Amino acid sequence: MSVLTFRVKTKNGQHVLKELTAQSTLLDLLTSISKLTSVQPQAIKILCGFPPKPLVQSDVTRSLEDLKMRSGDTLIVEEDASVKEEKRNEWMQHMQMQLQSAEGFLAREVVPANNSCLFTSVNYVMTGHLNLESAPSLRQLIARVVSSDHKTYTEVFLGKPNAEYCAWILDDQTWGGAIEVSILCKYYSVEIDVVDTQSIRIDRFGEDQNYEKRVLLIYDGIHYDPLKLESVHPGVSPITKFSTQDSAILAQALQLAAEAKSSRQFTDVAGFSLRCLICNKTLKGQTEAQNHAATTGHINFGEV
Repeated sequence: MSVLTFRVKTKNGQHVLKELTAQSTLLDLLTSISKLTSVQPQAIKILCGFPPKPLVQSDVTRSLEDLKMRSGDTLIVEEDASVKEEKRNEWMQHMQMQLQSAEGFLAREVVPANNSCLFTSVNYVMTGHLNLESAPSLRQLIARVVSSDHKTYTEVFLGKPNAEYCAWILDDQTWGGAIEVSILCKYYSVEIDVVDTQSIRIDRFGEDQNYEKRVLLIYDGIHYDPLKLESVHPGVSPITKFSTQDSAILAQALQLAAEAKSSRQFTDVAGFSLRCLICNKTLKGQTEAQNHAATTGHINFGEV
């Protein structure tokens, strides 16, 4: 049976859909459009024909042939705002229930922005204490792990030769990131969840290892801070390690990230301005800074 071709128009652009047949159902069509647009199937409104008219979507089991849809048709896709708002309210109610069941509230422990914030933050969540002298030992730990395993930590993986990387990470002017988080996650046998305030997502390092505990860091595009659960009971020390079965703490983390984003507490890594502190060249975004470092060897930057 021949495949139907539809041109799908959305507010974000046009797409070509080529995976359905005349016997495919309306539900199949809605699901395919959802994959293209990231709009939930139940929130999709389709207009077709000329002039465009709303497609009857009351029975999602009807075939495209029955709906008289033909190859070459143009489909105009809109998002039903009422359905979107309803789903948002359901999500917020679910989150609120999780938060109400928690025994405290999640907060950030602010650490210095001194190029070692990742290492200071990881040490804090692992020990429960803020130690501003902990970064060198973690940098040395990472260098030992990498230098002892050339098979895993190749030039392709590291972005530079193994020995060069080890010298680079030992420099207290360099920043840690995903590679270093993944190494520390394995070393401590703990899931490290990085809460991104710009995209409101959580990157869970070690999620596939079934670790019993997780720790949380919050990240704004440049800077890391550790997260802690402040007890509602006086005199109780903050908690920094949580069960990986505890979904309520992740709900709190996402809410904290959303609040930070709404108050512009994040750094746009593509658009922020930096100055090379060695040659004073002004750079825009993370990519320009990385390219400058690669061509000049300058790795000491300050935000403008």
